[in-house]
Amino acid sequence: MDSKSIVLVGVPMDCGSTRPGCLMGPDALRTAEIGTALTDLGHAVEDRGNIRVPTGGDTEHPNQAIHYLAECTAWVQRLEGLAYDASEGGRIPIFLGGDHGISGGTVAGLARRAKAVGRPLFVLWLDAHPDFHSLATTVSGNLHGTPVAYFTGQPGFEGYFPALEATVPPQNVCLMGIRSVDGAERGELARSEIIVNDMRAIDEHGVSKLLRAFLEQVKAADGMLHVSLDTDFLDPEIAPAVGTTVPGGANFREAHLIMEMLHDSDLVTSMEIAELNPFLDERGRTAKLMVDLTASLFGRQQIDRPTRSY
Repeated sequence: MDSKSIVLVGVPMDCGSTRPGCLMGPDALRTAEIGTALTDLGHAVEDRGNIRVPTGGDTEHPNQAIHYLAECTAWVQRLEGLAYDASEGGRIPIFLGGDHGISGGTVAGLARRAKAVGRPLFVLWLDAHPDFHSLATTVSGNLHGTPVAYFTGQPGFEGYFPALEATVPPQNVCLMGIRSVDGAERGELARSEIIVNDMRAIDEHGVSKLLRAFLEQVKAADGMLHVSLDTDFLDPEIAPAVGTTVPGGANFREAHLIMEMLHDSDLVTSMEIAELNPFLDERGRTAKLMVDLTASLFGRQQIDRPTRSY
């Protein structure tokens, strides 16, 4: 991968769940020196700071479990335009979350950019959860569990979330690391064309085989590839700073292998880091790991990895 023009955008969205702390994620990643790590690899990095979205008011929905609908909708609307603008001219935006609700806006804007340049958008969703609920099916009411359903154009968002100018075809989405699926999501996923590589598939086949098949699909279509990295994709033993821990996640080497393969593919056109909650971290170890993984995606080799002390 040659030198890239990278744009860092802090997205302190914290309304997608009821456990606060993800609003500190962007600054934790900066404290862990994400900008320096990318600059040291020869990339041009522009940090646009943290965006803000006015809050206030509320929106009623028949599903009384839903929290902060108006606030989440405002974030999605703002992020759609911001992602479209940040991806102009071949720039690679990296969105520093924030809870995973950010993807409703970021992926929607990136899909519009892909449509504008005449290329399909693909999404690699690295997460313990599929986030495939509609507003009607979510039991927790946490809207960070809805973005994949929203940006793939599933029903149930009309009149609440912004109308989409472009959607991501379900067959262009690969969920990897999945190990916690609600009943409603399971049924909808079974009826969709989304690629689901859960942890059993990883255990049986290894990440390299599964990821290689998806990357070949992206390359064959001359696609743009967005990588959405949820902190809970990783096993909580190595990444404790997340409010939705699920045991049995990806280990250190599996995660780095994925990033190294993504770098080798030279297909990644955007990225986001979600659900990092520094309030739950241990001396910054999770933030540092997320920065290390990002550096691997953008060219840091295994032999160049710095020694860490905690």
